[in-house]
Amino acid sequence: MSLTTPGRRRRGAELEEALLDAAWEVLLAGGYGAFTIDAVAERAHTSRPVVYRRWPTREDLVLAAIRHRGMEDAAPVPDTGSLRGDVIALLDYANKHRVDMAVVISVQLGAYFAETGKAPADLRRELLRGRPLAMDTIVRRAVERGEIDPQRATPRLLALPFDLCRQEMLMTLTAIPDEVIREIVDDVFLPLITCGSRGISRREASPGRP
Repeated sequence: MSLTTPGRRRRGAELEEALLDAAWEVLLAGGYGAFTIDAVAERAHTSRPVVYRRWPTREDLVLAAIRHRGMEDAAPVPDTGSLRGDVIALLDYANKHRVDMAVVISVQLGAYFAETGKAPADLRRELLRGRPLAMDTIVRRAVERGEIDPQRATPRLLALPFDLCRQEMLMTLTAIPDEVIREIVDDVFLPLITCGSRGISRREASPGRP
């Protein structure tokens, strides 16, 4: 939501959302090194005590802001009828909505990792804690359809498409070209996860389709 103008008193969920939106904007604009409670309060048109009552440290506020942003952009679970279609749809959504998250984590949080001793993987685990993963649902459906052997669906392999897409984003800090997403799915992920199962190849699944 956009921040409201000064003079209008906000309470409860509306105020918290405004504070988290402001925190995200401050983080995106200047990174963790320039992230202060004062800057967030000023952008949200409120006072420091209002922020401190909810998040006693700037680390707490940063984590809350990133988690809030992630929940706002949470991907719907696609249901295209095929493993290939579902994974491509999920990656396409992340590609359109998560570039700024990749920029924040890779570029703007260097001082955060140095100060806290945490790594990006630690932050990711913290943000995903307790949240259902769309990929788990996609794979369960694929197993039920007989597209893949469940024994091949290891955590490392299921993370592979996102790991490769994340690497592309971090190297360019821009959205990934559509053809790269399809190469990741068709040339890397599907051959690995469907090997020895009833999974079908790209040409068999969608002749003439990109």
